[in-house]
Amino acid sequence: MKIRPISFHLNPWQWGIALFLCLLLVVGMTFVLPSAIDFHSYFRPAALAVLHGHSPYDTPGFFNAPWAILPILPLALLPESLGRAVLAVAAFLTYGYTAYRLGGKPLAVTFFLLSPTVVHDLLNGNLDWLTMLGFVLPRPVGLFFLAVKPQIGAVVGLFWLIEAWREGGWKRVVHDFWPFASALGLSFIIFGIWPLRFQANLTMWWNASLWPMSIPVGLALLTAAVHKRDQRLAMAAAPCLSPYLLLHSWGAALLAIIDQVPETIAAVAGLWILVAIRAAGG
Repeated sequence: MKIRPISFHLNPWQWGIALFLCLLLVVGMTFVLPSAIDFHSYFRPAALAVLHGHSPYDTPGFFNAPWAILPILPLALLPESLGRAVLAVAAFLTYGYTAYRLGGKPLAVTFFLLSPTVVHDLLNGNLDWLTMLGFVLPRPVGLFFLAVKPQIGAVVGLFWLIEAWREGGWKRVVHDFWPFASALGLSFIIFGIWPLRFQANLTMWWNASLWPMSIPVGLALLTAAVHKRDQRLAMAAAPCLSPYLLLHSWGAALLAIIDQVPETIAAVAGLWILVAIRAAGG
């Protein structure tokens, strides 16, 4: 998979204007956005717990990797409405950046940003955008991002493991995976085996997973990803192989086709049809 290089050739005035527009957007969002259930109920309380010297897992409903709380720490110090606005703007910009790096043309990126998956994530104040950012980062760094949402990151991590072995055997595997493996082991020692906490969500009504019916599709996509050495297919396989995920997690599959404009438009239209049908049915 080719990842589009990106460079920012902006002069100081242009950087200043961009920063001003971002600040203006944050201020506007502070007064417009409703409260985000995930930020309000889970991530912000977990960040405040850490700031007070407690474990983030003392917060009921926090199931993510412990380092997922790091970008939330400065936001937790802000008034909640302001921190929530900063999170929404950061997520929106990151989604756009990730889609562009994956080869999305302006029209496809626009449709992706207006898709139910992105809108749902922004309204809930969740962190799927961090995991999807990991798709375009170097493996040693990206693995930490994939672990924020294992339900959409684990399959891509497995694909990276296979690719590392192909590229350089065990030496390349150690080179790419030892920082993450060390941090993961340390987190288990400190916090216990935190991924097991996801079990509590498997039977919740908001679970948007198609598992186990989606297993055949996921395995076929993963097999094709390994055979063709195409990360996009692994990204599409991830939601199909997870027993738990929310609507916004399906954005990983949508990003897999972001370099194809007609297909992206059709998928986004289909998602909005799905939302309309679900809304009409209560």
